[in-house]
Amino acid sequence: MRHWTIAAATAALLLTAPAALAAPTCDNRQGETVKCGTPGAMPVGWAPSPADVLDHRATPPELNPAEVAALIYILGAFVALIALMPEFDGWRDGDWDEQEGDSKASTSASAASSRSTREARR
Repeated sequence: MRHWTIAAATAALLLTAPAALAAPTCDNRQGETVKCGTPGAMPVGWAPSPADVLDHRATPPELNPAEVAALIYILGAFVALIALMPEFDGWRDGDWDEQEGDSKASTSASAASSRSTREARR
């Protein structure tokens, strides 16, 4: 019950917290978002007219052949690294490293100590 009370109080505090306020952004005449106060920035809340929006075509960035080749090499290297990863599904005992107390020496030592304890009780 105590955990539910703490969880409910935390949720209530997070849900009633005021939103973080950030500085407003402005647009320039081309419709690009710029920092207010920079040359060419329009006032806060200004929006380009529909005619200006239709006149301004969105142009994707152009890549030169060297950048395209670099992109292909980087993606190829990424795929090659994934392909070179060893197979691991976690079902076999050999998939996991030995943890503290898992080694055969410590297992045999603990077995020997439990045998000596049983013999001492007799």
